[in-house]
Amino acid sequence: MNYKQATPIQEQAIPLIQEGKDLIACAQTGTGKTAAFLIPLLDKIAHAEHDHTSTLVLVPTRELAKQIDDQVEGFSYFVSATSIAIYGGGKGDDWDKQRKALETGADIIIATPGRLIAHMQMGYVNFDKLNYLVLDEADKMLDMGFSDDILKIVKTIPANRQTLLFSATMPAKIRSFAAQILNQPEEIRLSVSKPAAGIDQRIYLAKDHQKLPLLEHLMGQMEVESMVLFTSRKSEVNAIVRALAKRGYVAKGVSSDLEQEEREAVLREFKNKQLQIVVATDVLSRGIDVDNITHVVNYDVPRDAEDYVHRIGRTARANSTGIAITFVNEADMNKLGRIEKLIERKLERLSVTEELGFGPGPVAGEKDEPGPFSRGRDNGRNGRGGRDSRGGGRREGGRDGSRDRHAPRPAVAVANPAARAETAEVAALPDGETTVVTDGQPTEAGREGRRRNNRRRGRGPRPEGQLDKPTDANGVAQASADGEVQVLPTGQAPTEDAATKARRKKRRRNRGPRPAGVETATAGVPVDHSVEAPLPAVDLAPISTWREID
Repeated sequence: MNYKQATPIQEQAIPLIQEGKDLIACAQTGTGKTAAFLIPLLDKIAHAEHDHTSTLVLVPTRELAKQIDDQVEGFSYFVSATSIAIYGGGKGDDWDKQRKALETGADIIIATPGRLIAHMQMGYVNFDKLNYLVLDEADKMLDMGFSDDILKIVKTIPANRQTLLFSATMPAKIRSFAAQILNQPEEIRLSVSKPAAGIDQRIYLAKDHQKLPLLEHLMGQMEVESMVLFTSRKSEVNAIVRALAKRGYVAKGVSSDLEQEEREAVLREFKNKQLQIVVATDVLSRGIDVDNITHVVNYDVPRDAEDYVHRIGRTARANSTGIAITFVNEADMNKLGRIEKLIERKLERLSVTEELGFGPGPVAGEKDEPGPFSRGRDNGRNGRGGRDSRGGGRREGGRDGSRDRHAPRPAVAVANPAARAETAEVAALPDGETTVVTDGQPTEAGREGRRRNNRRRGRGPRPEGQLDKPTDANGVAQASADGEVQVLPTGQAPTEDAATKARRKKRRRNRGPRPAGVETATAGVPVDHSVEAPLPAVDLAPISTWREID
């Protein structure tokens, strides 16, 4: 396998794994994490002579599962250890092969969580004697939403096991997740979220239509032996491949739209140097080990800063050198700022499109530096509904993106028309409610009415006869039929039971909102519908009970 000297992660992890300790290992991509756990586990398997499946390795993608399976085959050449890769996306006979392998058993199973659960639900997977659980690229699995599947798998395996978690980044969610499945783990952290020192990172400001001619110019200035070009949209893969083919380059694309056999064929050609360029989505950004990749191109800036580290980590592996080129348009300036914050390094912006005759490129401006809440959704500030309301998220922008949260809310109508100011007018709201406005503005009475109604709705319907405030010196508390409390003057019985009142309110709700201009009156004051004149003023002081009249 041409391993002559242990890398730092291997040097620190292998002794801890041999001692049987749980482990959290975090190191940058391309540092040999796979060998760091496979070599000591294969050593244990060789000496223990297990008669059952002893090791389960969970990975985020089928490409990584296949690659680890190939590495097991290489490492275990002189060891009687068997392995099987379990992943989806293949043909029907692949399922049967996987089922037979799971039924007969293998020393090491490398699987994607979703496909493994599908097999487990069929009842023929037995992990009762499992000794070792490995989570490789754990941060990517959580990003892809596999946390629930992983926990479901963990519940089916023995609690007395050795668990190893390997990741290229260490966000807070990894720590909280590790606490659920690891037992007093040791921890190794090496250059977290830092690209390898041998990568020459170059940032070019370019608009979308300038990227292809700029790429062609740059490739003419460099000796490109093998290149991986990443794009965030799989719909662009074939278009970029065709554009490169027209310029005389041998290129093929890899995305989730391809069948598994086609994807493996493209990777074989690339590893065998039959292909100069592979155009891929982030499906190739994690764990794919291809020797001597000289160049990585980010055709657009990845959505997550961590993905940038993984993308450019395909080059300069095993202490070699490489060049990483990233094209940045105006919309991607915020993402670039977050990348620089993650890697703790300011990257030089190169603007060469105008001098090459491609027209002026984007100008680095205000969007170049991330704001204090820019780690929410990028669309948040634009009112399209972000994750963090402070960045213009769902609370403000999620609805229609147009309402100012500091603008006053419209008020509702006051309960008694006599409480209106002399200059007030009744205006209808869009939903059929009414509000009191004075000289075109809601009155304080209207605003207070809205606040009072909000509080009242939070408490539910008021039982018949209940006052706004607790009992006074002459009041007593009496329980109603539905368990609520009515406050009544001493000796007075309830005027209406709770069930009757609930039915009446239900009938009122079924009729819809009160038409604009229809006011409620005070108890004891008749409403004359034949006269359009306003109701007479009523002295509110002696009134202790409010109720609406149908």
